[in-house]
Amino acid sequence: MSGRFPGAPDLDTFWRNLSGGVESISFFDDADLLAAGVDPALLANPSYVKAGGVLADVEMFDAAFFGYSPREAELLDPQQRLLLECAWAALEHAGYDPEAYAGAIGVFAGVSLNSYWVHLLLNRDLRAVTDGFETMIRNDRDHATTRISYKLNLRGPSVTVQTACSTALVAVHMACQSLLGGECDMALAGGASAGVAQQTGYLYQPGGVQSPDGHCRAFDAAARGTVAGNGVGLVVLKRLEDALADGDSILALIKGSAINNDGAQKVGYTAPSVEGQARVIRAAQLIAGVEPDSIGYVEAHGTGTPMGDPIEIAALTRAFRAGGSRGAPRPLGSVKTNIGHLDAAAGIAGLIKTVLALTHRRIPPSLHFSQP
Repeated sequence: MSGRFPGAPDLDTFWRNLSGGVESISFFDDADLLAAGVDPALLANPSYVKAGGVLADVEMFDAAFFGYSPREAELLDPQQRLLLECAWAALEHAGYDPEAYAGAIGVFAGVSLNSYWVHLLLNRDLRAVTDGFETMIRNDRDHATTRISYKLNLRGPSVTVQTACSTALVAVHMACQSLLGGECDMALAGGASAGVAQQTGYLYQPGGVQSPDGHCRAFDAAARGTVAGNGVGLVVLKRLEDALADGDSILALIKGSAINNDGAQKVGYTAPSVEGQARVIRAAQLIAGVEPDSIGYVEAHGTGTPMGDPIEIAALTRAFRAGGSRGAPRPLGSVKTNIGHLDAAAGIAGLIKTVLALTHRRIPPSLHFSQP
């Protein structure tokens, strides 16, 4: 695995923060926000929340290492730079040199909306010395995974996945299916989300998805929303029999996964349905061949919204009961309480957190919870 998250340049630090109950959300003062170009009138608005999950050193990139000139690197979406670095680090962590590996390595990943492209288009000096096609190739989300395959000489499927905040986990699911179908022998899967202006807050709106105070209180009675964060993460996947035969260091086993959609049977476009969630949770349990009561921990979506959290609890309850659960209590957590909502990278942060919990045999605390 490889990842970079708010307050954590690497996974060792990420685990120390998680296990120590550290909230890695930054709170900005007016000087920071003014320097970032925030309108002073907005700062004076009492509903403006000066918080966010900041990813350090987003502007840093070893261009020469990946065969880029400084100008080429300057035009490249920072999210795609992060994914490329993370892909190298993940393969290195797994102990594989793609140039020496005989099998096909696939890439399944996605990135968030590219705010950097807008920055480039507004730069008149840059527009005068670059053509639009070159800028598009280095910023369009469609090229996020094929760029990794090109730079690291990977010959498996290369698929950019875009399903909003489920992107990274849908990428993991698709990578698993590709491995099981024999399309590749190893796969990278995950996502990245990194805005250009990270030291900015947001305008809180009652009933919206964002928190009024910059804290995410997943599943708590006082929950009023989430806070945005930035991050990147990738996992390296192989078929179990191949990993065992090759003597790999196996951190965790994905026994099953499932995806679906709600259709029109929900309150609104951005609100999930209990039935749809319950159906996909139960499908994953059946595919994995696990009894619900054998599951010792659930890492949830857990955005801390008054609508989303109760729906998720109801869906989990329905799915577990459908599988014959006797209602035994089990721990429930959300990494968003630590680092915020990472959009396209949200799911991979939760998966990596869970793998680290398995590795260290400890369930880290879910923060800001006092009353269900």
